[in-house]
Amino acid sequence: MSEVIHHPQQEFWRPPAGKQQETAVLSGSSAMVEACDGCGTEFMVGARFCYHCGSPRALRSHPAASGSWTRYLEFHTIKQALGLPMASLVAFLAGIGCLLAAIAVGFIYSVQNFADFQAIQLWRMEWLLAAVAAFVAGILLKRAGSAVE
Repeated sequence: MSEVIHHPQQEFWRPPAGKQQETAVLSGSSAMVEACDGCGTEFMVGARFCYHCGSPRALRSHPAASGSWTRYLEFHTIKQALGLPMASLVAFLAGIGCLLAAIAVGFIYSVQNFADFQAIQLWRMEWLLAAVAAFVAGILLKRAGSAVE
């Protein structure tokens, strides 16, 4: 197979370092190809480890992971922080939503007479009961999930 290619200029997985550095200097960009900290070999596209020495790839800062507050809104970050299985996390978020709805009822509706007051309190109780049911379901699902694992 080696006799098919008579004069290879480079190996197929390694671009020439000289040309790459020259183009980076000529274009004025400081973006360098990611290389392994251990051996200096360029990482293959999508690789999590160096194919040459096996050291893990250093994670580059993602805009959401660079200290931005938006990373706390990501579903997997919440799941890891709370340490809940998926079903318990969904029940927990449903309970939080019901609590917010119970609070919002007081801001949305205004009291004109005693009948309105009773209706608003009844709606709040319904939302709070739904929140309690969601939280209990989350607790039961967590126990069931931990017994299986």
